[in-house]
Amino acid sequence: MESVFLRQFLMISDMRTVLFLAVLIVLFGFIYYLYKKRHMSFSVVVMIGTGLGLLLGLSIQAMIGFSPEPMKITFVKEVTNWYALFGNGFMDLIKMLVVPLVLITMVHVVINMKGGQTMSKLVKAGVGVTMGMVAIAAVVGTAMGMLFQVGAGIAVESGAAKAKEIVSVASTLRSLIPGNLVDSMVHNNVIGMVIFAAILGAAIWWVNYEDAETAEPLYKLINSLYKAIINMALLILDLMPYAVIPLLANTIAQHGLVGLLDVGKFIIVLYAAMILQFIIQLIMLALYGINPWPHLKKSYPALLLAFTSRSSLGCLPMTLETLTKRLGVSQGTASFVAGFGCTAGMQGCAGVFPSMLIVYVANVTGQPIDFTLIVMTIIVVTIGSLGIAGIPGVATMAASVGLSGVGMGAQFVKVSPILAIDPFIDMGRTLLNVAGAITNALIVDKYMGSLNAHTYQDMQAGLQTKKTDTDNKQ
Repeated sequence: MESVFLRQFLMISDMRTVLFLAVLIVLFGFIYYLYKKRHMSFSVVVMIGTGLGLLLGLSIQAMIGFSPEPMKITFVKEVTNWYALFGNGFMDLIKMLVVPLVLITMVHVVINMKGGQTMSKLVKAGVGVTMGMVAIAAVVGTAMGMLFQVGAGIAVESGAAKAKEIVSVASTLRSLIPGNLVDSMVHNNVIGMVIFAAILGAAIWWVNYEDAETAEPLYKLINSLYKAIINMALLILDLMPYAVIPLLANTIAQHGLVGLLDVGKFIIVLYAAMILQFIIQLIMLALYGINPWPHLKKSYPALLLAFTSRSSLGCLPMTLETLTKRLGVSQGTASFVAGFGCTAGMQGCAGVFPSMLIVYVANVTGQPIDFTLIVMTIIVVTIGSLGIAGIPGVATMAASVGLSGVGMGAQFVKVSPILAIDPFIDMGRTLLNVAGAITNALIVDKYMGSLNAHTYQDMQAGLQTKKTDTDNKQ
């Protein structure tokens, strides 16, 4: 009875479990000291937390001799279960914000716009830039996969993975229309919520156009709700320096390092492709007359959260805060472009990765990579990026859709070795997703003429706000 209580209910049956829980508590105390007592900047403390999480995960792996199956070891299962309470619990708090944040922010944006032409221009520019960058990402993934011949000479045993049924373009587009708002909320259909919020905002704006006195209470309510939800986001994001420690430690402890060796070439080439796509993002900013350095300097806390959390959707509150408070992007552009980018146009999960995976499977199965396959890959991956929700693991869906779209759905079992170490790949993909959303928003806002150049160039922009918020919470 005691064993069942300790092992299955409490999940503390090994002294090593107690040891690593104690270590986590000590690290939390260290972060608290740096952040609240020494008043180190938010970005620096997050970076320190990331390093501590890496060391903690490697320590757990070293304790078990870098076992290829760490989750079969009792104390690892127990430790990661408790670590998930703090790391994944933080992500749950952020995901809790997504629905009210998208709805309230989008309504707030629309009712404060000057006219319908502004919204139409924003939608056209946002969708065009987002999908265009995904197409470029698909080209990069395909080209890098072919250049380094990923998958060539590999014999892969059949696994248990199965491809998802391919969905037509028309069906995919229709599924984004919110026939049921509650269903859109449950399934994180951000585009559906954006559509609803935009129509509701337009209706309230119309009321104001016809009778400003009648619309005044609605405007006050929306504006007050907007301030409240932003403050709520800041309160939760203030926990990030603590959360990155168990998030990263769990990723390393649960999946080990041995699995990386089997498909090491694919991982290396994929990360090289993502770095190349990131450089292309910076080049695009420069071509639009935007100095990339402030973006690099001020966006890395959001990129670190993306890397450790592996959730584009979960990073949305921090992405919006980075865009509006630190980079000078207007609230309307940030909300629409970043919100759209959480469901469609993710350059890592739905661009570089599925296109390179198609090349990998083609090489493994011996299928010739001709011009037709290349063109089909780029088109299918770009269109298939629609409707991919920004939560951990969705790249598997994007890969399945891509393989099915080019006629290789039956070969989906060949990607099982890659899916086995997907969390390591997903960290880089998610970082590229969020970097792409930020880049797209900057480009669109510059095109709209609403980018605040002074805020963008000011390296201290947003820092004073963060410090004030922290002081107030103390």
